[in-house]
This record gives sequence, C-alpha cells and structure tokens, in this order.
Amino acid sequence: MFAAYAARIDRDQPLNGLELGDRPAPQARPGWTTVTVKAASLNHHDLWTLRGVGITEDTLPMILGCDAAGLDADGNEVVLHSVIGQTGHGVGPGEPRSILTERYQGTFAEQVTVPTWNVLPKPKELSFEEAACLPTAWLTAYRMLFTNAGVRPGDSVLVQGAGGGVATAAIVLGAAAGLRVFATSRDETKRKRALELGAEAVFAAGERLPQRVDAVIETVGAATWSHSVKSLRPGGTLVISGATSGFTPKSGELNRIFFLELKIVGSTMGTKEELAGLLSFCAAKGIRPVIDSTLPLDRAREGFEKMAQGELFGKVVLTV
Repeated sequence: MFAAYAARIDRDQPLNGLELGDRPAPQARPGWTTVTVKAASLNHHDLWTLRGVGITEDTLPMILGCDAAGLDADGNEVVLHSVIGQTGHGVGPGEPRSILTERYQGTFAEQVTVPTWNVLPKPKELSFEEAACLPTAWLTAYRMLFTNAGVRPGDSVLVQGAGGGVATAAIVLGAAAGLRVFATSRDETKRKRALELGAEAVFAAGERLPQRVDAVIETVGAATWSHSVKSLRPGGTLVISGATSGFTPKSGELNRIFFLELKIVGSTMGTKEELAGLLSFCAAKGIRPVIDSTLPLDRAREGFEKMAQGELFGKVVLTV
C-alpha cells in the first residue's frame, strides 16, 4: 500500500528522512482492527519523529501520522484515538502508553491498524477531513482548556502563537465555550485570522496585555515563556503542551511563579472520553476545525514543508 514514512532520522534536516512509496499492509492481531483511511492530518509530532524524538532507528521504517478518520471493517465511519495502551487495551501487560508512530505504524497510508478500543464513531456532521484534525491538536487544546486549566465561561485565556494547530483549536474552542480569548502572533495576518475565529483581542508576540489572564495556553516554549508567566493573574494557571521554539527559556521566572502562587501544568494529548466529548461539542455547536490546506497523500512532502516553515494557519489534511 502507498504510504508516507520515516526512512531515516535526520535531526537537523528532518525532511531528508521522509519517503513516499509502498509499505506492507497492516497485519491482523488480536484485539486490533484495521481502518481504511479516508483523511489524516499532520502534526508537529510527525516532524519530531523525523528528528528521532520518541523513536529509535531500529523501529524504522515507520509510517508517519497520528490522526485519521475512515471506515472500519463493517463500513462504519470512524475516528481514531491515537494514544495506544492508555488503559491497557490491545497491548501487552506493563507496556507504557505511547502515541501512534512511537511504537506502531501510523495513519499516512491507505490502511492503519489500531486497538479496537481506540475507534470512535464519527459524527455525521463532520466530514472525514474535519474529523481527522481532532485527535491530536484539537484534543490537546480541549484537555488544556477544560481539564488542566479548569477555566469556566467568562474566564480569560491567553493563547500564544496563533496559527499553530493547538493554538488555533484553543481559540475556536475557547470562544465557543464563552471564554474571553486573547491571542498573540508575530504575523499580522495570523492575528487578523485569530480575531475572525473568535479572539476578543490580538497582540504582537511579547506585547503587554490590557489585563492579566486566568490561564495561558502555551505551545511555543522558550520564545514566549517569560511573557506567558508575566501575563497571569495571581493564582493563575499556565498549561504547556509543546515547545516549538525550544525547551530552555532565558529566564524561568521562578520568582513570579512562587510569589504569585502560579500553577504550571504539563499536558499531553487527551483521553478517549475527552475525544468523545470534543466530537460531541463540535457536532452540537457547529464547530469546525480550521484547515489550512488539503492535499492528496502523494503530495505529503508539500504539507511537511509548510509545517516546517511555519507557514500554516490551521491544519494540513492528507486525503487517501
């Protein structure tokens, strides 16, 4: 079957390891099911895989892709939850949880096999392309906002780095849930798009806000860390799920963190139950993921290049 896969690891030039071509079809295994992929979406996790993060050379070649929507063996329209082994379903005893492609072949292919427990019904209101955007970036944003930040309607939230998949999702979901959403970006066009998606106000990266916020959604990392901490009200919460600009900020702002009793919460992906809640929320409120572009699988390299260069607003979707 045709697939986009990591053939080698290149930490400095990750796209050098990306190959497109034939790979073996998935083999049946007890407790797992094979899904015919209709659409899959790109995540920064796929670039990190090409850099060798969360994967080792001996597991290559590895078909990339965490997210997908498609048809199960009975022809039902389904969405995949891409955290494998979270509750022990489909894996051996003692195996830690992993994200698809860290241990198992991914979704950028004609077919993918996952534990049967990881398959959820796709709401009829969502297209395959829309549903394929939700299991990683949008689920991450959903958990960051409503589980780990614990915000309620009327609370204020700063979303750093408008344009990225998680940040875009946080703006849309936050606005739909009645939050006061502020967003930042270095790019004026992305700031305007954030306003169109429901942000109350937008700011250049590092610009002082008119008020301190209840929570910050942080995925940028080192470049925005200090601004994120300084933007929180006393007792506020900073939730971080990524660090695309680097892991080590110039200042950890430790004095502010302890003096203002701030909370720093790490967040990774989400549960199957949270994904079900996200799917229901999108269907009921008419929320649709922001799609930057849709490409056939054989043009996956173009999508990877856009993501690597930071030229996205929303998700890149690959259709099969």
